[in-house]
Amino acid sequence: MSDSTTSYGSYSGAVPNEKITWGKLAVDTPKFIIESDASIVAPLIFALVLGW
Repeated sequence: MSDSTTSYGSYSGAVPNEKITWGKLAVDTPKFIIESDASIVAPLIFALVLGW
């Protein structure tokens, strides 16, 4: 999840496959790109993960 738009060469907005080449993600890491406002999506994901 990022507040940066997807772009090649940008750390925050890099796509998952590019982050794998940098060693920031493992090859078997699930790859999802959520394009929304983080102030809306983050609380929903945190609530799901924490079981709220």
